[in-house]
Parts: sequence; structure tokens; C-alpha cells
Amino acid sequence: MITIDIHKKLRAGKGQTDLQIRLQAHKGTVTVIQGPSGAGKSTFLKIIAGLADADNGSINIHGTTWLDTAKGINLSPQKRKAGFVFQNYALFPNMTVREHLEYAGADAAWIDQLLTLGGLQGDADHQPEQLSGGQQQRLAILRAMANKPALLLMDEPFSALDQKTKADLIAGLQKLWGEMETTVIIVSHYPQELAEIAGQDVYIGD
Repeated sequence: MITIDIHKKLRAGKGQTDLQIRLQAHKGTVTVIQGPSGAGKSTFLKIIAGLADADNGSINIHGTTWLDTAKGINLSPQKRKAGFVFQNYALFPNMTVREHLEYAGADAAWIDQLLTLGGLQGDADHQPEQLSGGQQQRLAILRAMANKPALLLMDEPFSALDQKTKADLIAGLQKLWGEMETTVIIVSHYPQELAEIAGQDVYIGD
């Protein structure tokens, strides 16, 4: 079980808006986060991963406290070890596809399995600039899974994929997530595409 209760004031134009969200999710489930632009969806994921600070609140992941502002607990991103798929991919320009995955995880057989899942086994020695936008997005997803995270955070992870590639990848991911009991939180503007795998939908914003 994961339990998240956070609050953060966000700048919105010339004013402020409040990001205030409570979420509970069972191990191995998929939660889809939706809401208008500027509501704080990406910030919410970054707070969970430890890449941004909450003003106050708590995060407990499968019995381990990652954040408790009242008790002064705030684990570093390295200790949280959440998988994170950034909206802009955040790939390293001088690393090959395989090197991206090896940087995140050392299990060679697992890396080969991920490359096959993402259809990138033939591009393992290519650098990001040699890949299409869709291939780069798939690489970002595979990298986030390379260390077999207990919690996977995904920010618009399928936006650059065509419908068939997207459907095939989601089906493959769903199988792996089920096998590993990975808990997944996905920010998406198109929640209908994830309806079959989502355990719950959470709306942020007015």
C-alpha cells in the first residue's frame, strides 16, 4: 500500500494555486492522474520521487516513510529509487540505448528483455539523436524500469507513440508490472487509453 498526502503552493501566472492531494494505492496497481495544464501533475510526481519539495505532508511507500514533514523525514531521490519517466525524456546525448539501461541497472538479461519489449534491440548501439521521437520515448520508459523499481512514475509516457506501438507496449508493460507487482502512477491527458489497466483515476485541479 502507498499513502500520499501532500500540499504545495504553486505559482500560476501572477498568482498562486494550491496542489493538495491525498492518494492511496495498493501494491501492483496503476493509478492515472489527470487534470488541466498548470494544476501541478508533473510537480506531484517530482515530489513523490524527491525531485521537488512539498510544503507539508507525508509519503509512505509499502511500509517505508519517504517523507514526513512533521517529523523531518525526507529521503533523497537515490534512497527512494523510484523509476521516473520524464515528459521531455531527459536522455543522455552521449550514451547509447544500452548504456542508458546499464546506467540504471546491471542485470544484463533484464536489459535484453526490456530492449525486446521496447522494440529497440536493433538500436542498442545508437545514441538518442539517431532515434525517432517515439523510440526516444520508449527508451525513457525502459530506462525507468531498468532497476526494477517498486514504484514507477510516468509523466505523459506514451504521447509520441502511434496507436499500434502504444497498444503493444502497454500490453507488454502491464504483463511485467503484474509479474513484479510494480505500483505505477501515470500522468496522462488521455486517460481513456489507459482505462483497461487503471485501478483508479485521480483528478488534480478545479
